[in-house]
Amino acid sequence: MSTQATLDAEFTGELIRPEDPGYDEARGLFNGLIDKRPVLIARCTSAEDVRVAVAHAREENLVVAVRGGGHSAAGYSCCDEGIVIDTSPMKSVDIDVARRTGRFGAGLNWGELDAATQEHGLAVTGGRVTHTGVAGLTLGSGSGWIERKYGMTCESLISAEVVTADGNVLRASADENPDLFWGLKGGGGNFGVVTEFEFRLHPVGPIVYAGMIMHPRAAAPELLRFYRDFMEQAPDEVGGGLASITAPPEEFIPEDARGKPATGVVVVYVGDPSEGEERLRPLVEWGDPWVKMVQPMPYVAVQQMLDHGSPWGINEYFKVDYLEGLPDEAVDAIVDSAAGSKSPFSQLIIGSLGGALTRTDSSTMALNMPKAKWFFFCLPMWWGPELTENEKTWARSFMETMRPWAAGKAPPNFIGADESSARLRASYGDEKFERLVALKDKYDPDNVFALNQNVPPSVVPA
Repeated sequence: MSTQATLDAEFTGELIRPEDPGYDEARGLFNGLIDKRPVLIARCTSAEDVRVAVAHAREENLVVAVRGGGHSAAGYSCCDEGIVIDTSPMKSVDIDVARRTGRFGAGLNWGELDAATQEHGLAVTGGRVTHTGVAGLTLGSGSGWIERKYGMTCESLISAEVVTADGNVLRASADENPDLFWGLKGGGGNFGVVTEFEFRLHPVGPIVYAGMIMHPRAAAPELLRFYRDFMEQAPDEVGGGLASITAPPEEFIPEDARGKPATGVVVVYVGDPSEGEERLRPLVEWGDPWVKMVQPMPYVAVQQMLDHGSPWGINEYFKVDYLEGLPDEAVDAIVDSAAGSKSPFSQLIIGSLGGALTRTDSSTMALNMPKAKWFFFCLPMWWGPELTENEKTWARSFMETMRPWAAGKAPPNFIGADESSARLRASYGDEKFERLVALKDKYDPDNVFALNQNVPPSVVPA
């Protein structure tokens, strides 16, 4: 039997080829800059489907891309002339309310996971845009609004089901394959295809005190200083971020402010809403904002707040780093640099770390959390080709401007395809990087899973 016949006979999901209806939709990614054409998209419904697809890729010597939510800004969720192993149909949910744990299929996005867990007043640190995939964020980033209270996403990971390059289906946890478990917690998609995640869940909501404040951009120098001082004294329960944005053309924005440069503040209090109102009062009452929408609201609404500013298919680029400090000189540099973008969708986000993140046991995971108090996400987003060069140049220039205060590190998901492998190694640190190479040698010595922020095996295949 041919390899194609074997695939057709054994695969129970949907196989999509270039000539099939739905091909263009199935290969499309969040980042509109990415336009790749695989020869096959295997939409998997089980770990067995994934195993069959991986075996077919190896037999046919096909490049492998793994897709969950399709949010890889670098475009690793698709490929040219290869196979996309798409886990997005795998949306199982199994929550043990008494134990505060849950098992979740790798195809879920954060909107779907949050909806399921919030039925029970539970949550795990998750993406700030609801259509972000659970799998990609857990494996290579893990940042979210409630990280100062409950840590990065992978810190709540209990176990994972993984299909490895050799076709084995393994369970990785602190007790089973603990070396692989360590690598999955921040090592990205280097070691296999995760088909199920088991998380420790935490009491959140379903109502929290949260919302958004929007000031004119002119307030930014004083506001960012105030925000810095406020967050450095804030308890773990306070999360959020500050961003240079453009006021959207929405009804809740005063008409004369729409389309103008703005500074937005998202606030979230993970705890009793009445306590949150008191804790957040100084920030909520500061200055003379255009918009002040902070109140008790569903946690799922908090998770949806940025969706309108991150539409599917928009062009995206990014530069991300941790900041070892935020002195006045850095504040001034951030404010001055914000004017470089010409797109109303671009965002320059300053986030506060601290809280539970200062107590993270870094030895338990591949993800390396530097001793930094802040981070920045410079996220140009735009429609059409006209602004491409300006927005990319703006992000690169901002990265250079912030270099005096930056750690020179980022979560692996936010190390771009145009950045050097040295930056990936620096972000992990030499000791962790070498440990990841050893894991690669053990679980994927042929680098089948190379389309990611790649940790190559010690002997690179010819």
